[in-house]
Amino acid sequence: MSDPDAESPAEAGEDRPWWDDPSLPWAHEPTRRDIVCWSGIGLVGIYSLVMLPLRPVLLGYTPYVLAAVSGSRTAVVMIGALSATGDHWWWAGWLMATISVLKFDWVYFWAGKLWGRGLLEVMTGTSERARRRNERAEQFALRWSVPAVLATYLPIPLPGAIIYATVGAAGMTWRRFLVVDVIGAAVLQGLYLYLGHSIGAPAVRFVEVYAKYSIWLSLVLLVVVVGGMLWGDRRRKGGRTAA
Repeated sequence: MSDPDAESPAEAGEDRPWWDDPSLPWAHEPTRRDIVCWSGIGLVGIYSLVMLPLRPVLLGYTPYVLAAVSGSRTAVVMIGALSATGDHWWWAGWLMATISVLKFDWVYFWAGKLWGRGLLEVMTGTSERARRRNERAEQFALRWSVPAVLATYLPIPLPGAIIYATVGAAGMTWRRFLVVDVIGAAVLQGLYLYLGHSIGAPAVRFVEVYAKYSIWLSLVLLVVVVGGMLWGDRRRKGGRTAA
């Protein structure tokens, strides 16, 4: 027989402070640093969503702008191709693209230092499989922190944010991280620039044709992003209703 004086789960949840939530990375009342860093991660997410449909338009307009705001590899290749046809400002495009591609890396590194495993659980989940994967990632980061950061700039689908957070949680110093991150970004963007220079005029002609249809591609991406967000929200509400 149940105790009528026992506190129900719903009542117990009402007594919990707002920050004691498993969807948040900290296990304590957040400090000013926690709030600033968490807000920074949110702003990075918003920025990424806004840039997704804008990339095609900016590339068609001028690759220099796209390189400056997103560090796009495609934009860097295009700048290299323009250099082969007489554009002498390639070095400015390379510099802007290098700075832009790493501009948010420090936020995830800082978050890893602040919250460690808590952040990884928020980003990857708390299942047993995710826990084992996080443990392997931490062990790898402890032993191979420099190659791990450099690998995020290779043209392979690596989760850069998780790697930066992991090496931060594993104890990598700020100085080492920033030096490795800058060198990795500069070298890889330089390689993409060289690739575009090697291709030359054909790449320029391709982007000129691409620019004519970029606005339509941008609209399609916008519809996909908004539709995906609405569909995900609808499924979450449906799940809560069923529960």
